Amino acid sequence: MPSAKIYYDQDADLSVLNDKTIVFLGFGNQGAAQAQNLRDSGIPNEQILIANRPDSYAEDAKEKGFKVEHDFAKAAKVADIIFILVPDQVQPRLFNETVAPNLKDTAAIVVASGYNVYFKLLNFKPTQDVVMVAPRMIGSSVRTLYVKGKGFPCFVSVEQDGTGNGLTIALALSRAIGATKAGAIASSVYEETAMDLFAEQALWPNIIMLFREAFSVLKEAGCSDEALCYEMWMSKEPAEIFERAAEDGFIAQLKYHSTVSQYGQLSGALALDGTAMREHFKHILHDQVLNGKFCGEFSQIEADLEKEGDANPLNQLYKKSEETELVQAEKRVRARLANLL
Repeated sequence: MPSAKIYYDQDADLSVLNDKTIVFLGFGNQGAAQAQNLRDSGIPNEQILIANRPDSYAEDAKEKGFKVEHDFAKAAKVADIIFILVPDQVQPRLFNETVAPNLKDTAAIVVASGYNVYFKLLNFKPTQDVVMVAPRMIGSSVRTLYVKGKGFPCFVSVEQDGTGNGLTIALALSRAIGATKAGAIASSVYEETAMDLFAEQALWPNIIMLFREAFSVLKEAGCSDEALCYEMWMSKEPAEIFERAAEDGFIAQLKYHSTVSQYGQLSGALALDGTAMREHFKHILHDQVLNGKFCGEFSQIEADLEKEGDANPLNQLYKKSEETELVQAEKRVRARLANLL
């Protein structure tokens, strides 16, 4: 497969955004960061409109000098470009029932997650542009890196080119939020969704399981709660390892470890047979993620996620997870530390 194309500042023309009314649907982490970056890139404040219900996010937008519209339908009517930055589970109902019926036929719709577009949960007119501009980090970092004059990794794609200007608009927006300074990577909602859901349903669950079982084995061997919590994660060593991996390379970061550690990690990793895990991963990717099984199951519980207490399925999962030995030990350690301070 050929390498992905990477777009830089020189590939983007900000002038295509001239006189465009740009609406941000949501002013959370990403909305706040991207709207501010857009303004600081020279997009006039009067061209930017924040559509948000009356809450603390709306007040934050007002404090930052943005015009706020609480009526989503009114905001949609004036939008030439609209960023959909509300949570994935909220998007279909809000967009299809209130936003889409009021959007211009030539509006450009911008998503930062491929989920709802890939699974065809959003209703677009064939004359509209649908593009993805997806920073690969949290909103606060999108903002702080921009302020420092640095770029950040970002995926960009055109999923529907209704006007024929989809890529031009996507690149201009990528540059305006600061993504093309480091290089915006050509991608797709398929790729973004596959990797995102795979990480959430295959990679990280196995990491959580590995830590949970390793904790139990070492606890049985006589290690204390305090020693285990700090050795395994509370010292922030894993965070430092991943930071070094991002800077120097996934394997190259091992040079910062002791020789004993380097030999143990490399020899141990090469000795493991990943065949069973690979098959497990392929099953999750193809039979759970890409075929829409998870999407269908999640759609059935979406309404319940707004409920309180045990009626909320997410709260049930937290409650069950908090019963594990690892979490209970961590609570004891943190409580003891609080008493010592």
